[in-house]
Amino acid sequence: MLPAKQCADFAISSLLKDQPLSEGKVRFAWTTSVGSALARATSVRLRPDGTLTVRAINEHWRLETIRCEPTIRKRLGQLLGTTVVKVIDVTR
Repeated sequence: MLPAKQCADFAISSLLKDQPLSEGKVRFAWTTSVGSALARATSVRLRPDGTLTVRAINEHWRLETIRCEPTIRKRLGQLLGTTVVKVIDVTR
């Protein structure tokens, strides 16, 4: 038996991977990966070269995003595919 959280993650991942890459898809994957608090404190944009530009509202959130980058990268890879986001660039 699988936990409900794991089932939901699998379902969202399966649905997202079949959708074309768009700003909305990237924002949704970001929010799902980082949670609502960090999503509210940041904005994201995926450049054509695979660089995810993350702009934090202040230094605290910039450092928090950097600290969580390995987990964020793993979750984004599960939702968007492992080859979509090549670099995460966090700025203020």
